[in-house]
Amino acid sequence: MAVWQVDFYQRPVCDRDGTPLWELCVVTPDRSFQTSAWCVQTEANPTWIAERLTEIGKPPEALHVFRPEALSLIKTAGQAIGATTIATRRTIALKHYLQARVAEYVHIAGFNPDRARTYDPLAVGRPAPVPLDDGLQGEQWRFASLTPEALDAVLARPIRFKSAPETLHPLTLGLASTAQIPGIVFDAGRRSLHLARWLDRQIPVAIDYIPGQPDGLVLEVGLADRWVLATFDDTDAIAAGQLYQERRDTAQGLHFLLIRPDDSGMTYTGLWLLQPA
Repeated sequence: MAVWQVDFYQRPVCDRDGTPLWELCVVTPDRSFQTSAWCVQTEANPTWIAERLTEIGKPPEALHVFRPEALSLIKTAGQAIGATTIATRRTIALKHYLQARVAEYVHIAGFNPDRARTYDPLAVGRPAPVPLDDGLQGEQWRFASLTPEALDAVLARPIRFKSAPETLHPLTLGLASTAQIPGIVFDAGRRSLHLARWLDRQIPVAIDYIPGQPDGLVLEVGLADRWVLATFDDTDAIAAGQLYQERRDTAQGLHFLLIRPDDSGMTYTGLWLLQPA
């Protein structure tokens, strides 16, 4: 499927009146093609975006967007050119391009040093994490880890809700056969199907261990939303949380979320391979 990774946002460059300019950036996932175009504030709309995308060439089947603030504009533009817009944090090529562009802005007329000091090309609005509704709470949860072989065995089983892209497979990431891939397992009882269905709609990205008082697990979903999966303050859980984070770092960020009715090992309801993005 042909894909363009797209961003449209204000940069630290202004017009003659001091109004920030918008920049459209388009990159293919393999970075074989990348381009950008400037837009004045008064023309920053879906029509302008659609026209620029059409000028690039034959529209792709999908536009991947990581920035929540740009999603609506690009989605409307995509509809105009017959492309589906997909909200995803996994736009690695585009993010590399945006970071490289920062060094080029200083050479562009209208560069604004004051705006540049606070400009982060990858920053997005991040709401505070929200506790899960009581109806989504599992009966119990625990930290776990699997070797790549054991993970493959789980992936081979019939699981109703499953997300395991090839890009996140241990072999693709070059992990050793002895690597311990950390994860979180929820035994959700009768709520397992309801919880897995809800998670599937949210599009899980990563689960972060957050030290604090108390410590906690925060689930990153969609483009910027966050949910509190659990909180704890006992020493055993804290030690397990620290080990979970260490193993995640060692495994290039790879980890998993497993939802099952109980700990019998007979049935799994949902499985997601995760990695910060």
